[in-house]
Formats: sequence, structure tokens, C-alpha cells
Amino acid sequence: MALTSGLGGQLSIDLGALARNWRALDKVSAGALTAAVVKADAYGTGIEMASKALHAAGARFFFVATPDEGMAVRAALPDAHIFVLYGLYPGAANLYIRQNLMPVLSSMTMLEEWLAKCVERNEAYPSAFHFDTGINRIGFRLNEASQVRERIERLGYAPQMVMSHLACADIPNHEKNRTQLALFGSVMAQFPGIPASLANSAALMSGRDYHFQMVRPGIALYGGRAVSGRKNPMQPVVTLHVPILQVTEGRTGETVGYGATYTLNRNSRLAILGYGYADGYFRSMSGTNARPGGKVVIRGKVCPVIGKISMDLTVVDVTELGADLPSPGEGAEVLGPQLGVDDQADAGGTIGYEVLTSLKGRYNRIYVGDGRLPK
Repeated sequence: MALTSGLGGQLSIDLGALARNWRALDKVSAGALTAAVVKADAYGTGIEMASKALHAAGARFFFVATPDEGMAVRAALPDAHIFVLYGLYPGAANLYIRQNLMPVLSSMTMLEEWLAKCVERNEAYPSAFHFDTGINRIGFRLNEASQVRERIERLGYAPQMVMSHLACADIPNHEKNRTQLALFGSVMAQFPGIPASLANSAALMSGRDYHFQMVRPGIALYGGRAVSGRKNPMQPVVTLHVPILQVTEGRTGETVGYGATYTLNRNSRLAILGYGYADGYFRSMSGTNARPGGKVVIRGKVCPVIGKISMDLTVVDVTELGADLPSPGEGAEVLGPQLGVDDQADAGGTIGYEVLTSLKGRYNRIYVGDGRLPK
């Protein structure tokens, strides 16, 4: 494809596909409410536009990481229900209240500050409680559950939800999932009648035992693979084309890129792309003689990356295109129908989450479709 002159790479986000993915997951979740996780700039797709599309599709509950992200969603969606996963920042309770943000409280310090604000204003401001059932990140410890319950009972306060997070949800048969499910059940027993949430994208797809009253899909909304070892059923949301700057020749025995880590074993045609690690294309995608790297699609054919990826440039071997060589200004497909987010992640030894959230490069970002498509 030809790129718009002077605008570098072109990142396209299909809001219609995003909406269809939410609707598909909502059907799977059946009796549970289906929220939408839009943290990290909606996984690199743009938090404002993505949130609006998800809301138009039917989502009413949103999860962000920080209060700044929460304010961005609030500005886009005045009526949304927004949970802040990082919890309550010290001294920020008034901000959360003004913006109608619900902190996901995860420590006794957070809980005491939030309850103090509720008492001060004589208002039971909503929040959620996060319990650590085995991932050892943020969250109340299990042995704090009774202390938390006793503290809120004295004030007559009830959270909107209790929640936890699975460490191995992407591996459905991992024994830790069942262990965490059982431990979460012990937490729920301390808070009878309070809605519960445990499932991320992978757990949502793995079984209804994990659904409870709300599910929290993230990566699957954006077309990424949630469950290892299974075909990904989600529609791709992101496509990325980057400019070909030059097509040149390399001779047998010459090296390509910094460090001379790739030596040509034949006379070759090379396409130089205006795209590098500053644009989110990891150095781990570099191709050496000992290890293949990433790939791109040029004129419909998959072509290998060779040599080290640099800050601004990537070299691709296009010899197999024969006489059908591209011209400067044409686009090379980095993400699209032939190379998905997880294909590039696998080549770089990482995960689709990192590929998506690294899409902060020098792109012309365009949106197509919206959430208001026929159901």
C-alpha cells in the first residue's frame, strides 16, 4: 500500500472490530456483567476513542490503572462506572470523589483513608476490595479479610465488589487456577452478598466457574491471544504499515546493521524501513545468521528482518520478491491480516500485551468504524 506523503507510518485502529470483540465476550460471559479494561491507553489503541466505542457496544464498567486514566475515561463518558486498579493514591480521595472514580482498595492504609473520607463527608463513596490469592502483587493479604470485614461492619460500609486476579489464567489447566479459585471462595465467604470479580480475558474464556458477577477482559478486546495453545478467536483491531525508504543491494559476504551480526550468504535486495525500536519494534526482533528475527509483509509476501534493529531503521530481505520490488514510499505491513500481534510477539520473545502497549511511535493514527454496529 502507498502511505500518505510525509506522515511516516500509519497505525489503523478498527473500532468496529473492538466493539465486535466486546460483544462476543459479552455473549460468553452470559449472566455476568462484562466490563472493559482500558488501562495503558486502551492497550495502545487510544483510551478516549476505544472507551467510546466500547460504551457504544454496550460496556458500562471500565477498569483503568491510574486516576489520570480514569479522568480521561470520565471526560469521554460522563455516565461510565470507572474502577481504578492502582487503588487510592495517598491524599487523592477528594480527586476520586470529584471525578466519580472508584478506587480498588488493596491495603489497610488505603481502606482507612477512604473510610475516613466517607465519615468526614457522611457519604458511603463506592470502592472495590482487591485480595491477593496467590499472585503476590497488590492486594489485601488473605489473613486480613476478617480484619477488613470487621472494620467496615463497624461503620456499616459495603464495597461495590470484591475481586482478585489469577496468575496463570492463560494456562487453563494450571493447578494454580483452581487453588486461587478456592482461596477466592474463602474471601467471598467473608463478604456475603457482595458482587465478585475474578476473570480476565483468559479466565472468561476458560470456564464459567471464574465468571461470578463481573468479568474484566483486556487483551482479548484488542485482538490479542488470551489463552496459550489455542486458536485465537478474536478479531484483529490494529494494523500498522511503515514506510519503505529505500531499496538497495547487498553483496555476498557483506554484513547488515550495527554489530555486523548478519552476514549475507547471497547477493540480496534489501528494503530499508523507516521504523525502529523508537517506534515500538523491539531490538529482540533483530535477525542474525544464528537466529531468525521478525517479519513484515511487502507486496503480499512475508519477508524476514535481517541485522540489528536500530532506533529509526529496520532492514528487510526482499530478494524473494524477484522483479516485483517495492518503491520508496510504499508501506510494509508490520501488523495486519498476515502478521498479527501475537506473531510479532512470538518472534520477539515477548507477549502481545507488550507489542500493543508499545505502539507509541511516529505514526499517523487513524480510526475506522465505531461501536454502533448491528448486533
